[in-house]
Amino acid sequence: RRIGVIGDNGSGKSTMLRLINGLLLPTGGRVVAAGFETARHRKELPAQIGFVFQNPDHQLIFPTVGEEIAFGLTERGMPARQARQQALALLDQHGCAGWADRNVNELSGGQKQLVCILAVLVTEPSILLMDEPFASLDLPTRLILSRKIMNLPQQIVMASHDLDLLARFDRVIWLDGGQICQDGSPADILPAYRAHAAMAAKADLVSG
Repeated sequence: RRIGVIGDNGSGKSTMLRLINGLLLPTGGRVVAAGFETARHRKELPAQIGFVFQNPDHQLIFPTVGEEIAFGLTERGMPARQARQQALALLDQHGCAGWADRNVNELSGGQKQLVCILAVLVTEPSILLMDEPFASLDLPTRLILSRKIMNLPQQIVMASHDLDLLARFDRVIWLDGGQICQDGSPADILPAYRAHAAMAAKADLVSG
């Protein structure tokens, strides 16, 4: 249910996520996600796969929280009034009652990221992809959001440098140069990656 994707910058983590949800199409081979081959069923993917960007400002497009969350439902043909009701119910469920008419520009970074997550969850995808969702957040906010994420029913695939969070995941994939370096349990993969990072830092220090 919880798959972490790790690797140095430029290793292919973001590319992998974009291939899974069809933002990028493979130039060779094929990608199958949620039972759909991405190159053949691109239109079906948004109903099954949600995507949360690293920077919420790259995802938010509406002035208010309620509009942002309801958009995914109206885009799928739901009447505006019903979509707003579902958005309000979801906000209340996650302890955000009263947020609907707030301007997104007045929210903190953590609040914006939560709105982005809720805007994806409202359409009930089966898979949630997350690309470094906590990169710019302080520790208390990261802890709050990580607890929410761990309790979600969706399967989650998250690219992250937060190894402490990924230690609670079921599986970790380590990418290096666009290839799978290791794939297994966090208990096996994370210590190996930490050792790799320590060696790389030591080599850089010596060469510097």
